[in-house]
Amino acid sequence: MQPLNFPSYTFRVKNSQNKTLIFDGIRKKFVVLSPEEWVRQHVVKYLTEEKNYPLSHINVEKQIMVNGLTKRYDIIIFNPDGSIQLLVECKAPSISISQETFDQVARYNFNLDATYLMVTNGLAHYHCKMLKEEEKYQFLKEIPEFSR
Repeated sequence: MQPLNFPSYTFRVKNSQNKTLIFDGIRKKFVVLSPEEWVRQHVVKYLTEEKNYPLSHINVEKQIMVNGLTKRYDIIIFNPDGSIQLLVECKAPSISISQETFDQVARYNFNLDATYLMVTNGLAHYHCKMLKEEEKYQFLKEIPEFSR
Protein backbone atom coordinates (compact mmCIF):
# COMPACT_ATOMS: atom_id res chain seq x y z
CA MET A 1 0.00 0.00 0.00
CA GLN A 2 1.14 3.50 -0.74
CA PRO A 3 2.45 5.85 1.95
CA LEU A 4 -0.15 8.31 3.24
CA ASN A 5 0.02 11.81 4.69
CA PHE A 6 -0.07 10.57 8.29
CA PRO A 7 2.65 9.69 10.80
CA SER A 8 4.10 6.20 10.36
CA TYR A 9 2.13 3.53 12.23
CA THR A 10 2.48 -0.21 12.78
CA PHE A 11 -0.38 -2.45 11.70
CA ARG A 12 -1.12 -6.16 12.03
CA VAL A 13 -1.40 -7.54 8.50
CA LYS A 14 -1.76 -11.10 7.26
CA ASN A 15 -2.56 -12.99 4.08
CA SER A 16 -5.44 -15.41 3.86
CA GLN A 17 -6.99 -17.06 0.79
CA ASN A 18 -4.97 -14.82 -1.55
CA LYS A 19 -6.21 -11.66 0.20
CA THR A 20 -4.30 -9.23 2.38
CA LEU A 21 -6.07 -8.49 5.66
CA ILE A 22 -5.47 -5.80 8.26
CA PHE A 23 -6.53 -6.00 11.90
CA ASP A 24 -9.16 -3.45 12.88
CA GLY A 25 -8.85 -2.72 16.60
CA ILE A 26 -12.33 -1.19 16.70
CA ARG A 27 -14.15 -4.10 15.07
CA LYS A 28 -11.74 -6.57 16.74
CA LYS A 29 -11.20 -8.59 13.57
CA PHE A 30 -9.14 -8.79 10.39
CA VAL A 31 -10.75 -7.07 7.40
CA VAL A 32 -9.79 -6.98 3.70
CA LEU A 33 -7.09 -4.39 3.11
CA SER A 34 -8.58 -2.19 0.37
CA PRO A 35 -7.15 1.26 -0.41
CA GLU A 36 -10.05 2.87 1.50
CA GLU A 37 -9.48 0.54 4.48
CA TRP A 38 -5.80 1.56 4.47
CA VAL A 39 -6.91 5.19 4.87
CA ARG A 40 -9.53 4.29 7.51
CA GLN A 41 -6.99 2.42 9.65
CA HIS A 42 -4.56 5.34 9.44
CA VAL A 43 -7.29 7.75 10.54
CA VAL A 44 -8.13 5.56 13.55
CA LYS A 45 -4.44 5.43 14.55
CA TYR A 46 -4.13 9.18 14.05
CA LEU A 47 -7.19 9.91 16.18
CA THR A 48 -6.13 7.57 18.99
CA GLU A 49 -2.36 8.16 19.00
CA GLU A 50 -2.08 11.83 18.00
CA LYS A 51 -5.41 13.27 19.17
CA ASN A 52 -5.89 10.98 22.21
CA TYR A 53 -9.44 9.81 21.43
CA PRO A 54 -10.22 6.62 23.38
CA LEU A 55 -10.87 3.49 21.31
CA SER A 56 -14.06 3.02 23.31
CA HIS A 57 -15.49 6.25 21.83
CA ILE A 58 -14.90 5.21 18.21
CA ASN A 59 -17.32 3.40 15.93
CA VAL A 60 -16.41 2.17 12.43
CA GLU A 61 -18.50 1.27 9.37
CA LYS A 62 -22.06 1.19 10.67
CA GLN A 63 -25.25 1.48 8.68
CA ILE A 64 -27.48 4.54 8.82
CA MET A 65 -30.59 5.58 6.92
CA VAL A 66 -30.17 8.68 4.74
CA ASN A 67 -33.22 9.88 2.81
CA GLY A 68 -34.71 6.39 2.98
CA LEU A 69 -31.52 4.74 1.69
CA THR A 70 -29.17 2.50 3.65
CA LYS A 71 -25.67 4.01 3.80
CA ARG A 72 -22.51 3.32 5.83
CA TYR A 73 -20.41 5.90 7.58
CA ASP A 74 -16.67 5.33 7.91
CA ILE A 75 -15.79 6.58 11.41
CA ILE A 76 -17.68 8.27 14.22
CA ILE A 77 -16.32 9.48 17.53
CA PHE A 78 -18.81 9.80 20.36
CA ASN A 79 -18.63 12.29 23.22
CA PRO A 80 -18.94 10.83 26.74
CA ASP A 81 -22.62 11.94 26.77
CA GLY A 82 -23.38 9.91 23.60
CA SER A 83 -23.58 12.85 21.20
CA ILE A 84 -21.31 12.74 18.16
CA GLN A 85 -18.06 14.68 18.25
CA LEU A 86 -16.67 13.75 14.84
CA LEU A 87 -17.83 12.17 11.59
CA VAL A 88 -15.06 11.02 9.23
CA GLU A 89 -15.49 10.14 5.57
CA CYS A 90 -12.59 8.16 4.08
CA LYS A 91 -11.86 7.73 0.39
CA ALA A 92 -9.18 5.73 -1.37
CA PRO A 93 -6.04 7.75 -2.21
CA SER A 94 -6.92 7.54 -5.91
CA ILE A 95 -10.23 9.36 -5.28
CA SER A 96 -10.05 13.16 -5.34
CA ILE A 97 -11.87 15.02 -2.59
CA SER A 98 -14.59 17.03 -4.33
CA GLN A 99 -17.72 19.01 -3.53
CA GLU A 100 -19.59 15.73 -4.03
CA THR A 101 -17.59 14.21 -1.16
CA PHE A 102 -18.49 17.11 1.13
CA ASP A 103 -22.14 16.84 0.06
CA GLN A 104 -22.06 13.13 0.98
CA VAL A 105 -20.70 13.73 4.48
CA ALA A 106 -23.11 16.65 4.97
CA ARG A 107 -26.08 14.40 4.06
CA TYR A 108 -24.88 11.81 6.59
CA ASN A 109 -24.49 14.54 9.18
CA PHE A 110 -28.13 15.61 8.86
CA ASN A 111 -28.93 12.31 10.61
CA LEU A 112 -25.89 12.19 12.90
CA ASP A 113 -25.44 15.83 14.00
CA ALA A 114 -21.67 15.70 14.55
CA THR A 115 -19.85 18.78 15.82
CA TYR A 116 -16.84 18.21 13.54
CA LEU A 117 -16.39 16.67 10.10
CA MET A 118 -13.24 15.24 8.53
CA VAL A 119 -12.89 14.19 4.91
CA THR A 120 -9.71 12.47 3.76
CA ASN A 121 -8.26 10.32 1.02
CA GLY A 122 -5.13 9.76 3.11
CA LEU A 123 -3.21 12.36 1.12
CA ALA A 124 -5.42 15.43 1.56
CA HIS A 125 -7.32 16.04 4.81
CA TYR A 126 -10.13 18.54 5.33
CA HIS A 127 -11.53 19.39 8.75
CA CYS A 128 -14.46 21.57 9.62
CA LYS A 129 -16.63 22.58 12.53
CA MET A 130 -20.36 22.69 12.08
CA LEU A 131 -21.85 26.10 12.84
CA LYS A 132 -25.40 24.94 13.48
CA GLU A 133 -26.92 28.36 14.15
CA GLU A 134 -25.69 29.68 10.78
CA GLU A 135 -26.26 26.32 9.00
CA LYS A 136 -22.75 26.25 7.54
CA TYR A 137 -19.31 24.91 8.35
CA GLN A 138 -15.98 26.52 9.12
CA PHE A 139 -12.77 24.94 7.85
CA LEU A 140 -10.10 24.20 10.46
CA LYS A 141 -6.40 23.34 10.22
CA GLU A 142 -7.00 20.16 12.23
CA ILE A 143 -9.43 18.29 14.46
CA PRO A 144 -9.21 19.21 18.16
CA GLU A 145 -7.72 16.79 20.64
CA PHE A 146 -9.96 14.70 22.86
CA SER A 147 -11.01 16.41 26.06
CA ARG A 148 -13.20 15.07 28.85
